[in-house]
Amino acid sequence: MRYEKFLVVASKKDKAGINITTRLSQFRENPLLASMKQQPSFDFYLADEEIIYTQSLNLEKINKYDFIIFASRHNSEQKEKTLSVHAPGNWRNAEFGGEDRKVCRASAIFMKQIFEKLAENAKQYHLDKDYKVTMEATHHGPLIDKPCLFIEIGSTETEWNDRRAGFVVAKTINEIIKDYKENEYNEVAIAIGGPHYCPSFNNVQVGSNVAISHVIPKYVFPISEEMIKEAVQKTEEEIDFVLLDWKGLGPKEERDRILEILDRWYLHYKKVGEIKK
Repeated sequence: MRYEKFLVVASKKDKAGINITTRLSQFRENPLLASMKQQPSFDFYLADEEIIYTQSLNLEKINKYDFIIFASRHNSEQKEKTLSVHAPGNWRNAEFGGEDRKVCRASAIFMKQIFEKLAENAKQYHLDKDYKVTMEATHHGPLIDKPCLFIEIGSTETEWNDRRAGFVVAKTINEIIKDYKENEYNEVAIAIGGPHYCPSFNNVQVGSNVAISHVIPKYVFPISEEMIKEAVQKTEEEIDFVLLDWKGLGPKEERDRILEILDRWYLHYKKVGEIKK
């Protein structure tokens, strides 16, 4: 998929979102000049309310763009310092925005490239010593009809206001918008299993030829046909296979049930250990 017009969305109530968009404004080129150079461009949209709720967003504005990047804070009980990327959506009940059992459109190849760029920039600016760079499983709202992702700073007010973290995320957004290219050689996958922060899938996303879109984590099991169907249909690219965190699928009964569903849907699968890195 080719994307030309990007919208970076943050909430006026979100300190991390404001931190990121403030740093990002330094990189923004005049949209008219960008169009004359035939380069991709981005605009800002600061919502008055929290951006995980669809009703907080001006969907008419959002629908004018090709790709939406939500810049946001991340909360966690462990208060771990994180820079994270994930697709929005709900595998079960929509407790934090969006709709029950519906996920947003996600580009596996764009997700891969922004995650690689985030890891690269965090290392370049020595932020990887303090912050964990990680994917997250697909979770929370909003629900929109545009390909999108969240890029977040976690997990306390100290990190949300960290100018270094804001700069690294902003630089990542700017560079991926300029440098993103379709890659027909990537193998595209949805991923199933494991914990929320996807340690097995992180290594695949940044260290192999595989590009991952949606992640269905173990904590939403038992998995259903509808979940897998939703993940496949809401991936912008055609799926090559389903990637399984084999040890993160739970007991044999659950693994067998998942494989039965994949066979019924004629979906090829691979275990994380089978991926060349």
